[in-house]
Order: sequence, then C-alpha cells, then structure tokens
Amino acid sequence: MAQPDTVAMNGGVLGRGLGTPILLLLMLGMMVVPLPPFLLDALFSFNIALSLVVLLAAVYTQRPLEFAAFPTVLLLATLLRLGLNVASTRVVLLQGHTGSDAAGQVIRAFGEFVIGGNYAVGIVVFAVLVIINFVVVTKGAGRISEVSARFTLDAMPGKQMAIDADLNAGLIDQNEARRQRAEVSQEADFYGAMDGASKFVRGDAVAGILVVLINILGGLAIGMLQHDLRFGDAMRSYALLTIGDGLVAQIPSLVLSTASAIMVTRVSTAHDMGQQIVSQLFANPRALGVTAGVLGIMGVIPGMPNIAFLTLAAITGGTAWVLAQRRSASVAVASPVAADVAAEAPAAAELKELSWDDVTPVDAIGLEVGYRLIPLVDKNQGGQLMQRIKGVRKKLSQEIGFLVPAVHIRDNLSLPPNGYRITLLGALAGEGEIHTERELAINPGQVMGTIPGIATKDPAFGLPAVWIEPGSRDQAQTLGYTVVDAATVVATHLSQLVQTHAHELFGYEDAKQLLDKLGKSAPRLVEDLTPKLLPLGTVHKTLQNLLAENIPIRDIRTIAETLAAQASRSQDADVLTATTRVALGRAIVQHINGMAPELPVIALDPELEQLLLQSLHAEGGDGGGFEPGLIERLRNTLVQHTRRQEAMGQPSVLLVAPALRLWFSRYMRPSASGLAVLAYNEVPDNKQVKVIATVGK
Repeated sequence: MAQPDTVAMNGGVLGRGLGTPILLLLMLGMMVVPLPPFLLDALFSFNIALSLVVLLAAVYTQRPLEFAAFPTVLLLATLLRLGLNVASTRVVLLQGHTGSDAAGQVIRAFGEFVIGGNYAVGIVVFAVLVIINFVVVTKGAGRISEVSARFTLDAMPGKQMAIDADLNAGLIDQNEARRQRAEVSQEADFYGAMDGASKFVRGDAVAGILVVLINILGGLAIGMLQHDLRFGDAMRSYALLTIGDGLVAQIPSLVLSTASAIMVTRVSTAHDMGQQIVSQLFANPRALGVTAGVLGIMGVIPGMPNIAFLTLAAITGGTAWVLAQRRSASVAVASPVAADVAAEAPAAAELKELSWDDVTPVDAIGLEVGYRLIPLVDKNQGGQLMQRIKGVRKKLSQEIGFLVPAVHIRDNLSLPPNGYRITLLGALAGEGEIHTERELAINPGQVMGTIPGIATKDPAFGLPAVWIEPGSRDQAQTLGYTVVDAATVVATHLSQLVQTHAHELFGYEDAKQLLDKLGKSAPRLVEDLTPKLLPLGTVHKTLQNLLAENIPIRDIRTIAETLAAQASRSQDADVLTATTRVALGRAIVQHINGMAPELPVIALDPELEQLLLQSLHAEGGDGGGFEPGLIERLRNTLVQHTRRQEAMGQPSVLLVAPALRLWFSRYMRPSASGLAVLAYNEVPDNKQVKVIATVGK
C-alpha cells in the first residue's frame, strides 16, 4: 500500500533535483537558439525581477549565513544575464536595420524612453552606470570579500578553541558545541564562496562593456556593408538598440552587485539591516542637532535654496529633540530612586532575643563581586553570569557524580570595583579582576603576534592574557588567541576551583543522597552495605578520597559493590579507597588518557622503588623515615617531567607499586598538581604501558 506514496515521493525529489540542470540547459539554449522578440521581453523582465528579489532578500536577511545560497544564486543570475546578452546581440545584429522595435519592447523602451532616443546621451548614461558598477561597487565588494575570506579562515582555530573553552566550562552542551562548530565551518565556506563569486560580478561588468563596443562596431559594419545604410542611420539604429540592450543588462547587474556588497559588509549578528542602520545612525541626538545647526546656517545664506535647507534643518532639529526626550525618559524610568525605596521600607522591628536562627551557616560556594560587576549578575540588566553558573553546576554535577551546591552571589563594597572573590565553605579559594566592557584574549602558548590591550593573567590557569576591545576579537582569534567574555572568565575560574576542591564540598548528606538514589535501582546492595557492613561515615570518607584524587564517583554502583565485597577485610577508608581504585581502573585511565591504546608513564628505578618500599614498611607506612634530600630531589624531578608532558599536550602519569601509590599521591599533589599517580594493578589489561622516563636516586 505504501508503494505509490514512495514512488510519488521519489518523483517529487527527482523533479526538484532536475530544476537546476534544466535551468542551466535553458541558459545555454539562449546562446544557441534564436529567440523571438516577445520571449526576449519576458526574459529581460524576469531578469530585472530576479535581481530585485535577490537584493531585497539580502537586505532583509538578518545574518549572512541565512542566505548561504547567495554565491550560487549570483552565478546563475550572471549566466542568465550573459545568455540574454548573446540572444539579444543576435537579434540586434540580424534585425537592427528594420527599426527600434526589432529586439522587443523592453530594449526599445530603454533606448527611447529612458535616454530620450539620443544615442549620445545613452552612451554617457551607460558609461556612468558602468563606472559606478565596476569601479565603485564591484571593486569594493570584491576587496571586502577577499579580506573577509582570509580573516575568516585565519580565525577558525581561535573560534574552535573558544567553543571548546565554553564546552569545558559547562556553558554549552555537546549539541550546541556541534552546532557552533558547523556554523564556523559554514561561515568559512560562505566567505570563501563569496570571494569567488565577486569575480563573477567583476567579469560580468567587463563583459558588459565589451558587448556594447562589439555590438556598435558590428552593427555599423552590418548596416553599412550589408544593408547599404548611411553612417548616421546605421549609428542611430544600431547604437540605440545596443545602448538599450546594455542598459537592460547593466541595471540588473548593478542591483546584484549592490546585493553582493550588502552581503559581504554585513556584520555576523542576528539583526535586521534596516533596524540596525536606523538604531545606530540616529542613536545620538547630538549628531542630529549639530547637523540641524549647519543646515540652518546654510539656509540663511543669500543665494542658497533657503526653503529646502531650512525645511531640512527644522525636520532634523525636531527629530533630535524627540530622541533626546525619549532618552531622558528611559533613563528616568531605569534609574532607581533611593528616596522611594527608603519611603517604602517598613519600620525597623524591635530587637528580639537571639536564637539559633540568627546564626547563619557559611555558604558552600560563595561569589562576591565589586559594584561595577553587579550588572553582570543582574538579570534585569542583561547579566549572563547567573545562567553561566547554572551551566557550570550542571556540567560538573554530571561529570563528578554528585550535586554541586548552589552558588550564593552577593556584592561586596570592600572589593575593587572590577574585582570578584570566590569562597568555598567560607574560606577564600580564588579571586581576580575583570573588565565587563572588554574581552579576555588568552595566550594558549602558540600565538603568532601581539595585540594591544591590558596585560593580565587568566585567573583560572594563570596563562598570559590581554583584555582587548570587543572589536579586536576577530584579529585576536586570527593570531591564535582564545577569546572569551568576562562572564566566561568568572564561570571558568569557578569551575576550576570546584573541580579542585570537590572532595571538600562533598558532605555527609551528599553521600546519603547518593546511596538513596542507588537504592532505587539496587535496594538490596544499599541495605547490605550500610549500616550492616560499613558505617555511612566510612563510605563518605572513601568517596571523599576518590574525589580528592580527581576520580569521578558517577559509577556509584561499582563503588558500592567493591566496598561491600571488601568490608569484611578492612574498615579503613584508605585501604577501601585503594581497592575501589582497582575496580575503577578502566574509568580512571580513560579519564586521564582518553581512549588511546597506549599509556605514557614515568617509572621509578627498581633500586629506588625497593629502597622506598623498605623505608615505608619500616616506619609503619607513613613515610616519615624517608631521607629529606631524596624526597626533595624526587619532587623536583617529577615536577620537571610533569611540565614537559603538559607542554607537549600529553598526560603526566607516575606508575608505582601499590604500597607507594598513596604516599606519592599525597606528597606530590601540592607541587605537581597535574601529576596522576597510578598503581600497577590499576592499569587495565588492554592498555599498553610506555615508559617515557625513569626516575632514580
């Protein structure tokens, strides 16, 4: 029963697929098959209508990528116009001696009505149109297309890195990142195609000049030699038809050139061009007021067109006055009045006895901002930071495995105006200064030049950076900088601190909530685990240990099963953590090195490893008997290897015996934060270990 529908659908798709080839065949046919005058009239009218439609589509398109087919449309319209030039040339040269209507009514109207039947005037008008089209519009649009294509291609790596930065900060999800990457690629393809399409427009303008010259010379030769016309009669007949034909083709060409220039000069923001021009051109009443004054002075000068200048001065001055009144009214409405707020505030209540309600607990995560950053966190003033922070919390909660606490934001007048401070559990964790009117260009280490701005460092990772003007964003991305706005800087800093201190934020209640959620899918496992086998406090401490070593606890089922299996052997949280790490080995290695089949590691010299094991066992496992000089040399060597691996973009992993792993992890973490310490039994069997360095005594 579905076969007829399928056939109909396939037929419709086939019909749409044949549209463009048929149109191209018709254009080629116009160049070969003679066309009657009435058909030329219809095609010339269609050509003019098509150029107007393309122009209006370019004007009303909010973003250039919304009209991504414009280069193809430009090529097809150019081919159509050239095909009509060939067809009309054939008719003009064959039938031009019969009169001014030999090539149809459209060419006749442009030859007689538009230029008054005077071919000399027609030549001048045609030359002016060609100069405007070729020298001004086409040349300028071609140059802009070339520059836009080059800078768009150069800026692609920076834009891709900015998308990756937003994705890592939790500001966007995978689908949005995929959409933005596709948009960057489409933008590069569009401006590259526009660079080539501008050559079509330029070639079309040159072809128009040559066609007119060839037609006039050919018409004179044919009229005088074949039809025995005098020079004046031949010039009048063929020149009028040729100029009419040239004007019919040149006007749509000028319209399409203008459309091309509009497309390449558009800024890639979603705004209607008309609204954008009006809002920006008439945004400042002062400019209109000064213009009105200049027009008024010119209007009172004797001999000048007083009425015209004075009328324009009155209109411009009135418009400036209206805009100034609207701006004053909007400012008055937007500005809060402190007196009204004070009047509406209720009277202070009498002091009551203190209670536990007056003791406010510290915020798990706090963000304090200076007074200039208040608009950044105020939704009513267009602030985006609140939404960014929600995205960070959602992303981190999904990655780490527990619900990240809400962020309490407040203003702090003791901070610098552009300063902010991030607190965790009431203690200072990080701070910085940002400029809301600028953007931060971060140097990832491979930039190709410098850019003017306020030199600083990225608050999250300490990379060299520059606060730049928003207009320099494309230039910075072209040079290799990663450019982010002020809200993203704060959100990224917050994300980095929460990831580093996740174990401190993971509380007793969070562990209970995590087990309760697991109990919905595995109730017997949770019932047997706590409190029968392990107290909740031990489970909480084990999960904290995992988070402290940057291991997500998303796989709570595997963690609970391992704890239940090992509870009869040990109740010590450190021992349980080591056993759980072995069960999570595949996830841990994947978190460090992704899906790569080979794991590069730093190993200890066997003699050194044996010495450390003996010292560790002799001192009861706390490492107190290690030689201080040896520990300092180990720390410095591992820090150097860690920095070298980070510079090459590779993970830094130290592979040691299981008994040494906990000690190395605790003592090396403060100085080499990027170093991951793995035990031999934590590496999955399907991973190949590649020793890149060996540390000895």
